[in-house]
Amino acid sequence: MLNWLSDFSAAFSPLNIFRYITFRTGGATATALFFVFFFGPRIIASLRIKQGKGQPIRADGPQSHLAKKGTPTMGGLMILSGLIVSTLLWANLRNPYVWVVMFVTIGFGLIGFYDDYLKVTKQTHKGFSGKARLGLEALIAGSACAFIAYVVPYMGGFGSPRLASAVALPFFKDVLLDVGLFFTVFGAFVIVAAGNAVNLTDGLDGLAIVPVMIAAATFGFIAYLSGNFVFSNYLQIHFVPGTGELAVVCGALIGAGLGFLWFNAPPAQIFMGDTGSLALGGLLGTIAVATKHEIVLIIVGGLFVLEALSVIIQVASFKLTGKRVFRMAPIHHHFEQLGWSEPQVVVRFWIISVVLALIGLSTLKLR
Repeated sequence: MLNWLSDFSAAFSPLNIFRYITFRTGGATATALFFVFFFGPRIIASLRIKQGKGQPIRADGPQSHLAKKGTPTMGGLMILSGLIVSTLLWANLRNPYVWVVMFVTIGFGLIGFYDDYLKVTKQTHKGFSGKARLGLEALIAGSACAFIAYVVPYMGGFGSPRLASAVALPFFKDVLLDVGLFFTVFGAFVIVAAGNAVNLTDGLDGLAIVPVMIAAATFGFIAYLSGNFVFSNYLQIHFVPGTGELAVVCGALIGAGLGFLWFNAPPAQIFMGDTGSLALGGLLGTIAVATKHEIVLIIVGGLFVLEALSVIIQVASFKLTGKRVFRMAPIHHHFEQLGWSEPQVVVRFWIISVVLALIGLSTLKLR
């Protein structure tokens, strides 16, 4: 919204700074950080009173987790509030990509909120029906992908009809796979998978939010480059007009994530819950689809992929053979059962996220 101030730069030249995405990204980061930092204690206090017993703790999980009983969940409300306020303040609201990312983020956040609400009120791990939840997620993600592919490129100044239904491959500068109408299905799968993968990763204090911020920083950089003709041409990546504005959204996510981490650091005063994890994963997936870097998301978000695969492998193995591959799934619990302390698991997984982000960024030049 503040970018409109640049329209008056002819009368007062310093206002031209609001035209620059880099400046507004920094502003969005700072605004979201201070918003969550300031309102965080009030939100936590309110949730603690309303939830009473807090998030239910798995009785079959690591015994160290029993000490977390009574910790409130739905911390995603803190992140989303800071993210949304900061985005509305600093992003160019005439950009359709900003709105489609917000649509998925809020939609997934509402699904996660309902799931958290059921778990807290019923004090059970069985929240929203799995099939119904996935169905709603697919509907939201599919609508967003259809909008990105078949509406945005024809709005004038945004997107590219040539890239509308195409999938780009990293490491290959000229390879585009035009999958036609299947693109909506593919894109929806990426978004839904990203949301649920982040959701499965959110199991230890600070474990999910830092990799999410690392991925957000990476995709903020990718979005900025993809939306800039000069930089995209130099790096020989596909130019997608308008996606540069998504760097502001990523900046807001980083700021809100840093504010949340202050309260989520061990021992956590609040858990992110499905409210936050589903929404943030959906946000990252949507930005990957918009910037034509869906495959790169698999690399950058490799930690989330590993967590999701560990659950899939565990369930499949038990159903087919009656045996478990891991001591406990998702895989972060497996390492806890092996004797790693919670801080060891968390910090080592953060390191893995940084390495994967660097590998993902290398795809921009290795073409």
